[in-house]
Amino acid sequence: MLRVTKLTDYATVVLTVLAACPDEVLSASGLADRAGLEAPTVSKVLKPLAQAGLVEGFRGANGGYRLARPADGIGLIEVVEAMEGPLGMTECSVHGSHCSIEAQCGVRANWRHINDVVVAALRSVTLAQMLAPPTAAGPASPPPDPRRIDLRLANA
Repeated sequence: MLRVTKLTDYATVVLTVLAACPDEVLSASGLADRAGLEAPTVSKVLKPLAQAGLVEGFRGANGGYRLARPADGIGLIEVVEAMEGPLGMTECSVHGSHCSIEAQCGVRANWRHINDVVVAALRSVTLAQMLAPPTAAGPASPPPDPRRIDLRLANA
């Protein structure tokens, strides 16, 4: 299963809190309260987000954090890479890998293509879009019956 880490998920939550109030500077404890997270967790995610240039920190009595740029200019790929490093679906998806079967591998190009598609998808979704409620896609359809086989006949 492909999944981002909990810290990446929490980082996204923290960033959406900041995006929702772009004119405010929020303390780590204030962010924790608004995000519904523990203060140590918020502090832990703020460090790599600041190092990646996604948030700015301010010291002093009125110090805290705010987004470093507008939310519509921050793609989710930046959040993932700030927290987890370059996205790589497989070892060979990251350029410059040291795979022992690289020379005779027949699927490497396809994994790189899949990696590029996922990166493009994450790049296309901004933090501002994460604030918007999901669009209604109609009623959810039930999961398919695993015992059923759909058969389609070609017209003769």
